[in-house]
Amino acid sequence: MSWAGPDEILLSTSLAGFLDKKLIVLLRDGRKLLGTLCSFDQFANVVLQGACERVIVGEQYCDVPLGLYVIRGENVVLIGELQDREKEELPAHMTCVSEAEIRKAEKAERDARDLKGTMRKRMEFLDFD
Repeated sequence: MSWAGPDEILLSTSLAGFLDKKLIVLLRDGRKLLGTLCSFDQFANVVLQGACERVIVGEQYCDVPLGLYVIRGENVVLIGELQDREKEELPAHMTCVSEAEIRKAEKAERDARDLKGTMRKRMEFLDFD
C-alpha cells in the first residue's frame, strides 16, 4: 500500500478551506461552473451544490442551473472563490439574458466560426506569401 506524500496531502487539504464557500470552477473544455463546494477528494474530484454554468457570448451572459453537480478532478483547470456579491464581479456592460437567448447567440457564434473555417479551406490554394 502506498502512502500519500506531503505534496499530495497539501493539494487535498488546500481545498478544505473552500468547503461551504461559493466557487467558480474552470473546466478543460472552457466551461465555467459556479456553486458551493460541499465535498472533494484527493484527486480533486469536487461536488458543487446549487451549481450553474455561466455561459458568456459577447456581452451577454446567462447562468444555467444544474443543481448538485459532480466534477471529475482531471477536468478541473482552476478553482477560485467568489465573493458574496456576484453581480459586482461582472463588468457593467454585461447583460443577463434568458437561456434560450444565450443558446441562440452560441449557435450564431459557432456558425460564424465554422463559416470562417470553411472560407479559409476554400482559399488555401491561393499563395499569399
